[in-house]
Amino acid sequence: MPRIAEARPPAEPSSPEQRARHVRILRAAAHLAADKGLERVQMHEVAKAAGVAIGTLYRYFPSKTHLFTAVMAEQVDRFNDNVTRPKPGVSPEDAVGELLVSASRQLLRRPALATAMLQSANAANAAAVADAGRIDNTFRGIVLRALGIDDPTAQDVTLIRLLMQCWYGVLQVTLNGRASIPDMEDDIRLACRLLLAPRSNAGDG
Repeated sequence: MPRIAEARPPAEPSSPEQRARHVRILRAAAHLAADKGLERVQMHEVAKAAGVAIGTLYRYFPSKTHLFTAVMAEQVDRFNDNVTRPKPGVSPEDAVGELLVSASRQLLRRPALATAMLQSANAANAAAVADAGRIDNTFRGIVLRALGIDDPTAQDVTLIRLLMQCWYGVLQVTLNGRASIPDMEDDIRLACRLLLAPRSNAGDG
């Protein structure tokens, strides 16, 4: 399990050059993890592949937990950019189910990378790894938009948090070879129907 190496907060890129280096680091990390898996990726390899000094890498990402949680946050952001309102005639919970099935298919195209991201995100303490909270917030926004909820209740937020935890678990057992892809997709759809049934706008329309 990846560990957080230091308590200090990582630096945030501010200039265009820093942001470009940041992106190169994330892409290099994703490429290496997809090829080798989390445990075999070395930070010095990521720095070399990204064309940055090892000190620069550690300034932004003090540990592999920080690094691969950030890789996942970027992928969730990219998925969020492509999310649209559900089609007419599709129930909100089924719309969420299809979104998560689509996201799962994308993740499972590179199973070693998916494992690296999930292990890191699950190990990340939100107080130390800001991207963990970013993932949670983006995921919540995606689901709320698909559900058509603009003003969520405390219960809505709780249901979405439970759904996210369930989704992570379903992905993990699939990556471990304990569930087939069709079973994974069925499980995700069922979880959405069950967990989102008590949402605040369930009786609308």
